[in-house]
Amino acid sequence: MMPIQAEPSLSPGRRIWLRFRSNRRGYWSLIIFVVLFALSLMGEVISNDKPLVVRYNGQIMFPIAHTYSEQAFGGDFASPADYLDPFIQDQFKKPGNWAIYPVNHYYYDTLNYFAKSPNPAPPSADNWLGTDDRGRDVFARLLYGFRVSVLFGFALTLTGVILGIITGAVQGYFAGKTDLLFQRFMEIWGSMPELYLLIIFASIFEPSIGLLLVLLSLYGWMGLSDYVRADFLRNRNLEYVQAARALGLSNWQIIWRHVLPNSLTPVVTFLPFRMSAAILALTSLDFLGLGVPPPMPSLGELLAQGKNNLDAWWIAVSTFVVLTVTLLLLTNIGDALRNALDVRRKA
Repeated sequence: MMPIQAEPSLSPGRRIWLRFRSNRRGYWSLIIFVVLFALSLMGEVISNDKPLVVRYNGQIMFPIAHTYSEQAFGGDFASPADYLDPFIQDQFKKPGNWAIYPVNHYYYDTLNYFAKSPNPAPPSADNWLGTDDRGRDVFARLLYGFRVSVLFGFALTLTGVILGIITGAVQGYFAGKTDLLFQRFMEIWGSMPELYLLIIFASIFEPSIGLLLVLLSLYGWMGLSDYVRADFLRNRNLEYVQAARALGLSNWQIIWRHVLPNSLTPVVTFLPFRMSAAILALTSLDFLGLGVPPPMPSLGELLAQGKNNLDAWWIAVSTFVVLTVTLLLLTNIGDALRNALDVRRKA
């Protein structure tokens, strides 16, 4: 008779992953979000007004990585070649010449001078989601605008997490007067009108991604700081912390090695929701004209165009769908993470 072998125990990380994967909505939302973000990072290969590779008069060229003049393709001018110009395209159709274009033939700031309809033009074979009021391809603007929003969300979330962990750890671990003074400072700081400050700084300085990141980071840490503070207040007097103090470890060693790893649950759960808030903040500022400078693509700027051009329904509808799907995916991922970190659930 074969002896009965005990089932091997699962590591904590493995249990968290199995609980996360059991939530099919959150698991597939993570996969879809990663795929969409990866495609946006390949935006220059998917949507661009320059060919990926060209063969002209026996020579292989890579316009996507190098700028060629019109004279290089038989033109008369020394200016950069316009690869959507019918003359340039006819040059590539001659025997022995060819060009491989991206799937979408427009960059986010490319103006379609050869559109068959007045701008904003409705969806067509050339412009899958139509053009905006300036003749720019809406699909390209959405693709690159999604990338800008997600990267900005990552940066703002990372900054907020670092500041939130530091401030929450200091308040929760040292407590007493340190916690009291920091709480009063946060009350004063949080009562300052963030939107008015953004308007003032936007009128003084030239708008940029860096300026927006700095200004929004000044307020984005406070929400997470409260959660980290609560966990540190609960863990600071537990037995393992007292044992670490008895062994002679410094306060910062105890915080970094012992208390922080046991207080990361709210941090991890906070990440997708913080990203959603960052994307919404950037979209709102762009909608008000206080966001990224033109001609950088922006979801908020497309929403503003949709408001100003109600007859061009394709602008508002496509932007609304992209924004809604992005926020929905992040919300599902956050819910799945929250359930996965709940130790009461079975793996």
